[in-house]
Amino acid sequence: MDRGTDRAEQGTATESAEPGRVPLAVVVVDRDGLVSHWSRGARRLFGTPKEEAIGRTALDLLPVSGALPEEQDTPYTAFDGLGPDLESSLDGGLSYPAAGRARLTAPGNGRVDVLWWAYPLVGPGPERLLVLAADADGLRAGDGAFERIVPGFALHTDFPGAEDLARRLPEILPSMSVGESARIVGQILELGYPVLEFSQNDRVPVTPDWGVARRAERKARRERAARALAAGEPVPEELRDEGEDLEYAAVRERLEFLNEVSGRIGTSLDLSRTITEVSRAVVPRFTDVAGTYLREQVVAGEEFADGVPDTTTMWHRVAVEHTDEPGRWDDVVPVGEAMPFPAHTPFFQCMTSGEPVLVPRISEEMGHAIAAQFEKRDIRPLITGRSMLVVPLKARNVVLGFMILLRHPERPVFNDMDRVTGAELAARAGLVLDNARMYTFQENVAETLQDSMLPHIPPRMAGCDIATRYLPGTQLGRVGGDWFDAVKLHGGRTAFVVGDVMGHGLNSAAMMGQLRTAVQTMAGLDLPPAQLLRNLDDLAQRLGDTYLATCLYAVYDPIASELHLANAGHIPPVLVRAADGRSELLDLPTGAPIGVGGVPFEAVRVRVEPGDRLVMCTDGLVEVRGEDIGVGLATLCESAAHPAASMDDACDTIIRALNTRGGRKDDVALLMARLGGIEPDDVAAWRLALDPAEVSRARAAVREQLHDWGLPKLVAPAELMVGELVTNALRHSHARPVELRLVRGDTLLCEVDDDDHELPTLLNAGPLDEAGRGLRVVSTLSREWGTSRTTTGKTVWFELTLPRR
Repeated sequence: MDRGTDRAEQGTATESAEPGRVPLAVVVVDRDGLVSHWSRGARRLFGTPKEEAIGRTALDLLPVSGALPEEQDTPYTAFDGLGPDLESSLDGGLSYPAAGRARLTAPGNGRVDVLWWAYPLVGPGPERLLVLAADADGLRAGDGAFERIVPGFALHTDFPGAEDLARRLPEILPSMSVGESARIVGQILELGYPVLEFSQNDRVPVTPDWGVARRAERKARRERAARALAAGEPVPEELRDEGEDLEYAAVRERLEFLNEVSGRIGTSLDLSRTITEVSRAVVPRFTDVAGTYLREQVVAGEEFADGVPDTTTMWHRVAVEHTDEPGRWDDVVPVGEAMPFPAHTPFFQCMTSGEPVLVPRISEEMGHAIAAQFEKRDIRPLITGRSMLVVPLKARNVVLGFMILLRHPERPVFNDMDRVTGAELAARAGLVLDNARMYTFQENVAETLQDSMLPHIPPRMAGCDIATRYLPGTQLGRVGGDWFDAVKLHGGRTAFVVGDVMGHGLNSAAMMGQLRTAVQTMAGLDLPPAQLLRNLDDLAQRLGDTYLATCLYAVYDPIASELHLANAGHIPPVLVRAADGRSELLDLPTGAPIGVGGVPFEAVRVRVEPGDRLVMCTDGLVEVRGEDIGVGLATLCESAAHPAASMDDACDTIIRALNTRGGRKDDVALLMARLGGIEPDDVAAWRLALDPAEVSRARAAVREQLHDWGLPKLVAPAELMVGELVTNALRHSHARPVELRLVRGDTLLCEVDDDDHELPTLLNAGPLDEAGRGLRVVSTLSREWGTSRTTTGKTVWFELTLPRR
C-alpha cells in the first residue's frame, strides 16, 4: 500500500484501517518541558496546529489528566488511570520508558481515547523525551484480538533529526528484539512515518493493559486483587479469578522477558562482546543501572582454583550500563578497575553464597558502608535510596562474577519475583559467559602452543636480514600446520625453510612440530637440500601415511653468492633482484610432497647479488577458493617488488596485497630474506701442508690478518684456538692439505677443514692425559663452536664476538 507524503498528511481511513497498523503522533519535548517537534499525526490526533504547538508547555497539549468518567453512549469505561505517569515523564520525574492511556477532549475531534508511550532519549542533544500517541478507536475492530502493541515506522516522516533517532533507536526502545530494532533502523530514513504495529508477541518496555477498556467493576476487582497480592495477603475468594489473572500475566511477562534476554546474549564467543550483551540486556527494561564484575582469571581467560571466593579475591568491573546522564558513573566506578569486597557487603554475601541478595532500599548507613571501599570517591549519591539486587553469575556451581542491579527511587523496588527473575537471568548469563571464557581459554592455549612451535628467528644472520609473518586461519583457530625456520650452518651459510602440513588443527600442528625438528637436525648435519628432503620423506613414511606436507628448503652461501634450493611440492619462491627491482618466480623442479614416498628430489643453484630478496611463503597466502592460484602468485611477485623502507614494511606490503582479497581460510607462513652477502675483503683463507711446522705459520697468518682488520683484541684468543684446531687437523688428516679460513661478518668466524670424517668430541681430560684439552680450550674461549661433516671430510669452527667500535 502506497504511503506517500500526501497520504500520510491526509491520514485516510484506508491507512488507519489497514490491519495491524495505526498512525502515530510524534512529539518531542525538550529539557524545559516545551514542545520542540509536533508531527502531522499530532496535529490530527490532538487538533492543535504545529505553529501553535511548538514552544508551548507539553502539559498544556498532551493528555495527562487521566481517564474521564464513562459515558453512556460508549462501550468503553474509564481507563486504568495511567495518565499521571505521562505527567511524571513530562516533568522529568521518570527516567525510564513508560506507557499508558488516557482520554481528552481535542478541539474539533470530540473525545479522543489515546494510547501513549514516553521514551527518554539517550545520548547528546537538546531533546529529552519522545512521546508517541495513537487513537485507540483504530483498535476497536480488533477488540480483544491484539494484546501487544509496539511503535513502528512506515513511509515519509517530517520528523527532524530522524537520522539521529535512527542511530539511537535500539537504546530508546531497548525491549524490542534485535531483529525488530535492526529492521526499524534500516527503514527509518526512507520509511520514517510512524505507525503502530501490533500482534500477540511484540512488547514495549512498560506493559499496561493493552486490550480494550475494561468495565469499571472489573477494574476495581483487579485493583483489589493487586493490592492483596502486593501486600502478601490471601486473595479473597470472589477475587480469586482476578488474582490468578494478574499472577498469570506477571509470570508470563517475566518468562517473555527472560526469553527475550536469552535471544540477545551469547551471539558470539567473544568474551568482551558477551559481557556487553549481558549488561545491556537488562537496562532499562528490568533495571536502571547494571554493573558487571568478573573474577580476574575469567577476564584473562585463565583457570582458577576451586573453592569459595574470599576477601582477597579480585573482581574486575567489566561493564556499567545505566540510564543516568552520560558520564555520571564513569569517574566514580570506571570500567577496568579491580578490587576485593569486604565480608560485610551484600556483594560478598552474594559471591560466597551463590544466591541473589535483595536490598529493597539502600539506606544511608548501608550507602556509607558500601562507599567506604571507594577511596577518595563518594558513591553515595549514586546508590543511596535506590533498590538493589545483586545476582551471581554462575556456571557449573562456580561463581564467575556477579551483577549489581539498581533501580531509581521512583521505580518500584525489587521484590521476591524480581529476585527469582534476576536469578534465572544470571544463570543464563553465567552459562553464556562461561562458554565465552572457555573459548577464550582454549584460544589462549592454542595460541601458546602455536607460538611455542614457531621459531624466534633473529632479524640478522650471517650475510642476510630476515623478517617473518604468521597468520592463523580465519576460521580454524591459532593452530595449524604451516611453519618457517632459519638455521645457522657452518661457513657463514643459512638454511631457509618453509613448510605446510596438509590439514588443520592439533594433529597437523603436532606433525609440523616433528617435521620442523627433523629439518633442524638434518640441516645441522649439513645435508645437501635434495638429500635432506629425501630423508624427511623417509621420516614421514615412518611416522605414518596419514599426513602429507610440502616443503621448500634453500641454503644461502653469502661468500659464494648463491642459493642452493630443493622443493617438495611447495609453491616456488620469489626472487627480487636489487639491480633493477624485477621479481620472478624461481623455476624449480617441483617434486612430490613429503610423505608420498619413493619420489626423487632435485636441487638447483641460483646466483644472487647483494641486496637481492628471497620471498618464501605457504599457499594460504596466495590461494583463494574459486580463484586460479596463478592470480595469487602474480600478486605475490608484484607486491614483493614494491619498494619498502624496511624488511618488516616489505612483509606488511605483501600481507596487505594478498590478505585483503577475501576468501582466505588457511593459515599463512611468510619468510623474507635480504641477501646482503659478505665482501671478498672480509674473507681470508690458507692451505696448510701436512707438516707440524704449519701450526706456527697458521698462528702468524691469523695474527697478521686480525691486525689488518683492526681487531687486535681478538689476536690472543684467536691464535690460541687456531693453534689447537690446526694441530688436531694435521694429526688426523690423511692426504689432503688442511684449509684455514677467517670470515669477518657480524662475528669473527674461523674454520679448519681436513679430510678425516671422524668428528671430534669434547672430553674431560685428566691431569695425566696428553689429549682432550684442545676442544675444552675452544669451548671456553669462543662465543660458539661446532663440527660438521663435509663431502671430503669435516669442518671444525668457532666464533668470536667482534669488539664494539
